[in-house]
Amino acid sequence: MIDRLAITETAMDMKLGGRLSSAKPRIAILIPCYNEELTIAEVVSQFRAELPDADIYVFDNNSTDRTVEEARAAGALIFHEKRQGKGYVVQSMFRKVSADVYVMVDGDGTYPAPEVHRLIEPVLNDEADIVVGSRLHRDATSQFKTPNRLGNRFFLYVLNYTLGASITDMLSGYRAFNRGFVKGVPLFGGGFETETELTIKALNRGFRIVEVPVNLTSRPEGSFSKIRIFRDGFLILNTLLSLFRDYKPLTFFGSLGLFIIALGFIPGILVIYEFIETGLVPRLPSAVLAVALILCGLLSITVGLILHTIVRRSQELDHQLRILTDDLRMQLQAVMNRDLGSDDR
Repeated sequence: MIDRLAITETAMDMKLGGRLSSAKPRIAILIPCYNEELTIAEVVSQFRAELPDADIYVFDNNSTDRTVEEARAAGALIFHEKRQGKGYVVQSMFRKVSADVYVMVDGDGTYPAPEVHRLIEPVLNDEADIVVGSRLHRDATSQFKTPNRLGNRFFLYVLNYTLGASITDMLSGYRAFNRGFVKGVPLFGGGFETETELTIKALNRGFRIVEVPVNLTSRPEGSFSKIRIFRDGFLILNTLLSLFRDYKPLTFFGSLGLFIIALGFIPGILVIYEFIETGLVPRLPSAVLAVALILCGLLSITVGLILHTIVRRSQELDHQLRILTDDLRMQLQAVMNRDLGSDDR
């Protein structure tokens, strides 16, 4: 069933922005912030200089310093998100802001504002749904701390291996999106795992992803990262594996089932060998264990098959809804253009 609220929102956007085909696209700069008073004013000013017509939004996440005051003085529009965590801030930004092109960037001043033109160009040209500023691209010379670089490489390897992807940076905080992606992808992660969720859902829903190299710079003196390596690393890995289970259930549960079956053959082969030699089953506990493990493995594979069918049907439904939404948008655009043409006459 088509989401009536989404259709209503689309219709209202078309009525309010019926001149999208002839007017400049609405660009929104989204900056999630938590205690970034040293850098936020400069970040806002730099993006204002690069995109004078863009709306710049700073979403404050319970800062205890002068982040809000500095951002407001620099000319940003201020919103507040009381739920602590970057993921909740991203959810709030995507829900509250209406635009044609969205740029998300951290407020710590480590991402170069001049590169924003390269990020939004594929979106403006309808060549991509999401553009990632890749800090680990072969053409990028980013300044990473050793633990952060190793962590990024590890998670990247897990992502590309499990999903068969070729992404070079899944944790970048510098991204551009089109409206279809922002309003069409549900997000649930509340912390720093939100970039992982964005990347995996973009891959599995068939959105077009483009990566452009960006050079990450170090934070200024006195500014500190909010990432806790072990805690947030565990959350990122857990999110990656959870989404892999949800979107690739046959691979996940099938691999688990085959592994359990292989474990069952370890005691099972010994029991079978003794039965062939003596005609007896002297190791009854081993026989029971072997049968139990093999049955559990087969059950896991069966669960994977069932969930795979459900996921495939859900993907087909999601595809049909996206087609219907696109058709509705085009029809509304045609109606608005016809009405505007009638007004001009």
